[in-house]
Amino acid sequence: MVKSQLTFPNNRRKGLLLRLCGLLPCLVISAFVCLGLGVQDSAWAEGPKKILSIEAYDMLNTVPDTYLIDIRTRAEYQFVGHPIGAYLFPYMFYTNTLGRQGEHLAYLANVKNKDFVKEISKVFKKTDNLLIIGRDGTRSALAAKELLDAGFKHVFDVEDGFEGPLFPTFKDQNKNKFYRQLAKRNKIYGYKHRRHYGWQWWGLPWTYDLDPKYLYPPDLAPKPKKK
Repeated sequence: MVKSQLTFPNNRRKGLLLRLCGLLPCLVISAFVCLGLGVQDSAWAEGPKKILSIEAYDMLNTVPDTYLIDIRTRAEYQFVGHPIGAYLFPYMFYTNTLGRQGEHLAYLANVKNKDFVKEISKVFKKTDNLLIIGRDGTRSALAAKELLDAGFKHVFDVEDGFEGPLFPTFKDQNKNKFYRQLAKRNKIYGYKHRRHYGWQWWGLPWTYDLDPKYLYPPDLAPKPKKK
């Protein structure tokens, strides 16, 4: 019988085995990293990830390259208050138009900021963790989706917002209608006020002070002199 020519002395065989054993942990780690990246990318496949304010605050304190973006109007940011360290990038602007929102009159925030994505792209990288917060999760959901569609990889919708939803609020519309009727009929304290959930409800730090570092960049640009 002819022996195979691919034979190695004992010392060479041992050396080869040792080298292979040394490579094994690296191969395993690489596999897990690739798997993790695949899971991470697929997590945003159906839209921005939804988190609560307390989760957003924890991320700001523990996860590098994480930033909080307040997408409310300038007036809300100044007069209602805002999270400390939140960057102001209005998603919509208030107008002088008076209209109806449900049963109530309201000045409408119905002018879309056409430069919303462009201005954010000047400040943040596509790989940054962007936490998008509004008043109650309505506008933030739209803004977060728009950023995700624009190529930002890690976008989070802070769904309880700065003030929180109207009390009581249920995602199930039948429950929402039923319990709102009960609350109204029984004159429950806080009915239709924003007193459950939200950045303020969690007791997280907020302020009325305006720090130029966090204001909407176009507002800080020098104004052209009048001729």
